[in-house]
Amino acid sequence: MSPAAANGIAPASIAGAPFAGSRLAAALLVVCAAGALAALFLFDPASSRFFPPCLFHSLTGLHCPGCGTLRAFHQLAHGHVWNAFRLNPLAMLVLPFAAFELAFRKRLRPLPPAVVWGLVAVVIAFGVLRNLPFEPFRSLAPQ
Repeated sequence: MSPAAANGIAPASIAGAPFAGSRLAAALLVVCAAGALAALFLFDPASSRFFPPCLFHSLTGLHCPGCGTLRAFHQLAHGHVWNAFRLNPLAMLVLPFAAFELAFRKRLRPLPPAVVWGLVAVVIAFGVLRNLPFEPFRSLAPQ
């Protein structure tokens, strides 16, 4: 008799338990997110070597759609919403929707293909527009 069976727990229920329920997974996610937020709060990505530089920007000199996001989250963690928006407007516009989805949806469902392709198009367009060398698009680049 296995130790699990001696305790009244069927071995099949242990093997089939998905990470002991979603509570452990949620707790791990919260701990990891808290650690990431603490690092972003304590270390300024603009001046600290704790965070690596953007590889795309280092190789090409162009701003990728994600350039400025770490600096924006650092500014947001310090309560500087406008500075965060100036560093990456797309990330700051998407953040409330992503937070709502994570906080209030009981089960995350895949997005319909049309929505996924629409988001891909928006990200690509943002990446192109923020690299144009004239106004008003120059203001989309991290400042």
